[in-house]
Amino acid sequence: MHTTFDPLNARYPSQRFPLYARGGMVNCSSPQAAAAGLEALRQGGNAMDAAVAAAAALTVTEPTANGIGSDAFALIWSQKEQRLFGLNASGPAPMLADAARVLSDGRDENGRMPAHGWTSVTVPGAPGAWAAITARFGRRSLLNNLSPAIRYAREGYPCAPNLAAAWARSFRQYRDTLKAPCFDSWFKTFAPGDRAPEAGDLITLPDHADTLQAIGETNAESFYRGELAKRIDAESRRFGGYLRYDDLAAFRPLWVEPIRVNYRGYEVCEIPPNGQGIAALMALNILNQFDFPEKETPLTYHRQIEAMKIAFSDAFRYVTDPKYMELSYHDLITPAYGAMRAKEIGARAQRHVAALPPKSGTVYLCCADGAGNMVSYIQSNYMGFGSGIVVDGTGIALQNRGADFSLDPAEANVLRPGKRSYHTIIPGFLMKDRKNVGPFGVMGAYMQPQGHLQVVMNHVDFCLDPQQALDAPRWQWLRDGSVTVESRFDPAMAKALAALGHDVRFDPDTPSFGRGQMIVRLDNGVLVGGTESRTDSNIALF
Repeated sequence: MHTTFDPLNARYPSQRFPLYARGGMVNCSSPQAAAAGLEALRQGGNAMDAAVAAAAALTVTEPTANGIGSDAFALIWSQKEQRLFGLNASGPAPMLADAARVLSDGRDENGRMPAHGWTSVTVPGAPGAWAAITARFGRRSLLNNLSPAIRYAREGYPCAPNLAAAWARSFRQYRDTLKAPCFDSWFKTFAPGDRAPEAGDLITLPDHADTLQAIGETNAESFYRGELAKRIDAESRRFGGYLRYDDLAAFRPLWVEPIRVNYRGYEVCEIPPNGQGIAALMALNILNQFDFPEKETPLTYHRQIEAMKIAFSDAFRYVTDPKYMELSYHDLITPAYGAMRAKEIGARAQRHVAALPPKSGTVYLCCADGAGNMVSYIQSNYMGFGSGIVVDGTGIALQNRGADFSLDPAEANVLRPGKRSYHTIIPGFLMKDRKNVGPFGVMGAYMQPQGHLQVVMNHVDFCLDPQQALDAPRWQWLRDGSVTVESRFDPAMAKALAALGHDVRFDPDTPSFGRGQMIVRLDNGVLVGGTESRTDSNIALF
């Protein structure tokens, strides 16, 4: 029996430093996925090829957070076109799914969408994202970009410590709660021998390899309009799901115009709704009204937290598929609206509610190449492995993004056929003077816009390099009104925040504060990268 190492109880915590490169850089939460991206660069690919290679590899090397059945978003800087592109590859609800039907079928959990099972499954977008990015920007074929992932799945890779810990948590939860036959394939795929892998175990996923091969050979057509789509449809029908072949066949990723806020001379860019990146922009737009000469002060943290609370109050009220929003999302990030909401921040913590504007928690990776192209990319099964559904014999673990829909017809994010849900995963990008500065992101459900805010301010306001911007202790506002802080957070600062009326609690669960990556391009073209110390992250560079 080999020794199992526990990263959460390390005796000698390590210290990371920013890494510098010229020819290219790939930052990932998995060393193997970073190596896959680097392989694409070394074989003549660009940053876009590297992003697809790394993203596909992550479905194999970090299945605890994403899978072939994930959604995806990307912000892509094309050096040739001198322009930032946005890609929304989140899938809609099946056409058979609506709130009334879920309730009448008795598939709800006390008036809420269920977290697991076929009811929470929406159309997966990640394979479509890989094909769309490769077709528009890539130098290599999709099959070539997926080849490292196929190799890892077929030949195996060693399980890393944080991956083992996340896998074990999911296994215990699923073993105790997911008893229906529709979940049998998850256990067969991810827990053979009725156990989760331990650190150092060799993991092989042959079904993943076959499916990724088919996706690569057909430019994802098999997944949406071919044999794999038929197998997904058949499995859904077998277990009473709403997803059908026609839902998959109708899917196309959307190229969208990024939204942005000018924050102290930098353009902070996000994907527009249905993503929650606008929450980070709303908070930064509010914080533009204040000066922050020092990072480590109670007033700095207080204003950050209050701005984030205001932003979430609006995001939860208004953000959904933009076709169903009652107002234009642009109105939520105007300077006038930021100034109006900033006046609500007083000397003490408050509860905030949504206001009308004046008229007028996933895997994240980032890549850059020597030519100046850059990609900020994120994909997720939402809650860990997702719905708990694996299409038998394919390795396709389906997301449970539909769990975020409301079943209340009065709410903006109510479930409707063909509708995209409020989406937590968000890539970020920094620009200045119309030039690319670099990609960044922080994984972790509703921590994500809070992580974006903190990383941006750490870099822009407090001049921290990418590694320090990521490593700085974080806080997180929770929907119950409390504020959790990491165990490394200054106790005196936490006490001062409590005196201002914040319900502050220390949380030892470091991964809950997000897992991020960042690359900054210097004026001379040198790339500076930071990678998350809270997970099995790695930077591959040359």
